[in-house]
Amino acid sequence: MVKTLIAAQKRERDQVFAELVKIKGFMPLLMKPRNGMQWTPNERAELAVQLRAAAHLSPYLAVMILPGSFMVLPLLAWWLDRRRQKRDDATS
Repeated sequence: MVKTLIAAQKRERDQVFAELVKIKGFMPLLMKPRNGMQWTPNERAELAVQLRAAAHLSPYLAVMILPGSFMVLPLLAWWLDRRRQKRDDATS
């Protein structure tokens, strides 16, 4: 049981890091119109990718802003792991 919990925690940590890497450079790109510049079509596509990556982090961010978030984090990991198991079972 401990190995399963540690594996789930490692998997979720890796997923968060992967999503954080995707949104690197988000703020300078987002501020271009405010600084008097326009977005190119490629920059608009990149902005959409970065916004989707940020949306994938929203459950983690919501838990982090709640009081006592470190006590809730194992519950979030369990819930996300439980969802993944049902999805894997349904596809097989």
